[in-house]
Amino acid sequence: MTEVYRRMLSDEDEDTPAKCRQRRRRRIEMRRHAAVSASGALRSLGQTEDPAESSDCGREGKRLHVLEAGDLLVTNSTHSSSGEEESMGGKSRAELNNGPVYGTMSISGRSREMEDAISVRTELCRPDINHRRPVHFFAVYDGHGGPHVAALCREKMHVFVEEELMRVGCTRESERGRDGSSQAAAEEEREKRWRSAMKRSFERMDAVATNTCGSVGHHCGCHSMEVALGGSTAVVALLTPEHIVVANCGDSRAVLYRGGKAIPLSFDHKPDRPDELARIEAAGGRVIFVNGARVEGILAMSRAIGDKYLKPIVSSEPEITFTKRQPEDECLILASDGLWDVLSSDLACEVAHECLKEGNNSVFNAGRSNQKDEGTEALYPSRSVLAAALLTRLALGRKSLDNISVIVVDLKKS
Repeated sequence: MTEVYRRMLSDEDEDTPAKCRQRRRRRIEMRRHAAVSASGALRSLGQTEDPAESSDCGREGKRLHVLEAGDLLVTNSTHSSSGEEESMGGKSRAELNNGPVYGTMSISGRSREMEDAISVRTELCRPDINHRRPVHFFAVYDGHGGPHVAALCREKMHVFVEEELMRVGCTRESERGRDGSSQAAAEEEREKRWRSAMKRSFERMDAVATNTCGSVGHHCGCHSMEVALGGSTAVVALLTPEHIVVANCGDSRAVLYRGGKAIPLSFDHKPDRPDELARIEAAGGRVIFVNGARVEGILAMSRAIGDKYLKPIVSSEPEITFTKRQPEDECLILASDGLWDVLSSDLACEVAHECLKEGNNSVFNAGRSNQKDEGTEALYPSRSVLAAALLTRLALGRKSLDNISVIVVDLKKS
């Protein structure tokens, strides 16, 4: 594993001065993000709302965007608007408030525009449906046609999820099973309520995205038509003591590493997926192959939040998985397609597994190597932060052309 990490540092074809400077800037930027997030993680134990952030308009994205291969600089775009929301490495916080241990990384990579967004809300709420125990919220949003919808999802999605979960009742009768029904039937009813709450949350998010630009769009001065053409994927994971609930819309992905195997908790919504192709055609749409399968030759995914002018062909209805946690669960990875386009789920889980192993100090120390020459200390407050950073680095080394956003949750310590 150490050899893989070190090989990535010399992965360029030639060590020209320009490429050395680019690699140096990338390393400094990634450590700067870790430093900001680590300090934020210790700053506050209360839940804080992230302030509205304005950002420049993106022109294209998943909509047939053209990329210059020379754009290698990692820009300052982790969107860590508050240490409580997007802290990279919840280990220190977890030790203080018994929250989940996680690490995040979100960079623009080789893309000119930063259209990804991530959101983490520990102890989002304590709903009746979860026996008033905490629900932890993790999400990755991958925007296209500009950053507006992804930024709006970062602002609003967790609010809608919290409201919908708190509305769901959980009566004693439903827990025991009405009319003497079995415990299995009661669990099935409970799962149905979780699914309904997540579905309503996505419906509300899509309604907001297709009818308003939100505070982000309002401040950036974008034309309403430009905002209406934008959209975003959304993969949301709710972590409870007993279950992992994942709702997915688009081609971002959630993967569970259990007992040495990568278990998909979401399935990419690609236009050429047989069931999605049938749905698109039934709605009167077409899938045209232009640099891959695209809805109406435009969008490279079949479901998304937003995309007003491709409704109802492009659906915002999420696919939801309800997974019972097991003792052999090791980690949960959520990421945008900037990672999954160049890494398989199996490889990503193996890399994270090696980083999270308690006895594997060689990998942890490798993440701290080559730091002194940059004049800055290594700030990896937890192994999950290192895992997210290493996965991001590996995607860059494999020439990922998109924004890369990764969340790694250590389930053994969460």
